[in-house]
Parts: sequence; C-alpha cells; structure tokens
Amino acid sequence: MQQQTPPEQLDLAAMVADLNNLLRLRTTVIGLKMFASVEEMAAIPKIRRPTAVHTTDQIVSMASRLGWTVGITADDLVGAQCRAVIGLAPQDEKWLAGQAYVGVWHENAEDARKRQEALDVVAFGQYQAMAVSPLASGRLNPPDICLVYATPGQMIILINGLQWTGYKKFEWGVVGETACADSWGRALKTGEPSLSLPCYAERRYGGVPDEEMLMALSPAHLAKAIAGMKALSKNGLRYPIPPYGIQSDARVGMGVSYGRK
Repeated sequence: MQQQTPPEQLDLAAMVADLNNLLRLRTTVIGLKMFASVEEMAAIPKIRRPTAVHTTDQIVSMASRLGWTVGITADDLVGAQCRAVIGLAPQDEKWLAGQAYVGVWHENAEDARKRQEALDVVAFGQYQAMAVSPLASGRLNPPDICLVYATPGQMIILINGLQWTGYKKFEWGVVGETACADSWGRALKTGEPSLSLPCYAERRYGGVPDEEMLMALSPAHLAKAIAGMKALSKNGLRYPIPPYGIQSDARVGMGVSYGRK
C-alpha cells in the first residue's frame, strides 16, 4: 500500500506549481478549512472578514478568483442552505422540508424534501467558522480540503492521476441546485475526492465560468493525483490532449497510447 505524506509535511506551494504545470489551470487552486472556534479562524495571517452578507460560493470565489484569504461565521452567510452544507447551521426538520424551493426549484414539497435529504453535508455542532485561501500561500497549514476548478479535459487527466496507483472507480452524484454539497460538502463529510458540476448559484454568485467543473479533495489525495499525472506524462498521456483527427487511421496512435511499452 502506498504511504501517504502527512498533510502538514506537504509542500503546498510546490504542489500548486506542479499542478499548474501539468494542467495549465486558469483559476487559483485554494484550500478550505473548518474551525472549532472563531478565534482560531481569526488568527490566520492576513485574513479578511466580510463586511456584507454573502453566499458560500462568493466566499470561495474570493479566494479562487481574487486570491484573498477570507474567514466567515454563520452570520456572514445569506441563509440556512449555505450554512448547513458546511455544518454551521442545523440540518433540522425545517431545513429538510425545503419549503423555500417549492415552486421555484421543484414542483412540489415532496421533491424539495428529496433534494434536501440527498445533500452531503457536514454534521452540525463541530465548527463555528470556516476559512478559504490560495493553497500556495500555506496560511491554512494544512487545509481540510483543496478546491480545483478545471475544464473537463483537465479534470479527466486529474482523475487519471488519482487512478494511476491504488485504482478505484469513482462514482459521483449530481444533486442539481446546491451542488456545493457534491464538492466541498461531500469531501468534508467523507474525506474522499468529490467532483461536481457547479450549479446555478455557484455560477451566478460565485462567478464560476461555464466551462469549469470543481474537484474537492484532501491535500494527500491531491499529492497522489500529481504523482500519478507525472507518471502518465512520461508515457505521453498529458494535458492538453492533442486531437488525433477523426478521419485518420487510429492504429498508429492507439499503438502509442494503449500499447505495451
């Protein structure tokens, strides 16, 4: 079994440099960390605190799009949905009912409740605050999870890197609206790499472009993916993936990409 480097011993800046070199990312790779107390969050160097009410999507994008280090509590978030996904509000009966979504996102109360029940969320009561920061800054040292925004082509190479050694089939779901539960909600809850299609709110309020997907994963999993991508690159399997030509004889190309060394 492959030994994983403890998160606190990983060189986060070097990992980001490797990741950008391997995938040519356009968006800053960030870290996200939950805190048991507000004081712990507030002690992070150069942390900013919001002066207005935001969605979690906006807070995340302040780090990934602007390069800021930002800390929040439940009071900084716009409503129970944002708070509950990261465990800063209870997932109680009122929240599970999802009445605000009836006639908006869902036809009836039954469908709204099914969606709420399907969300992967952090259990309430463990944390009082959250912070996000560019991963290369090292300010979260280490983060609970890393967030990587990438195009589908970049993302499949990242996934292939995760599968280079210790192969497993990844099975991810799509909840629809509140897709942050598919990414940071699921990754924080399970500790497993979690891929999502950013939802309407993430794109409208978080400014996520049409072409980007989101992978949330632990620092150790990110290090594993980078090592795997480096190995794949030596075999000529790297990003960008050059089109071979839809009318070309595929035998030569297949012999290189899929044949034995």
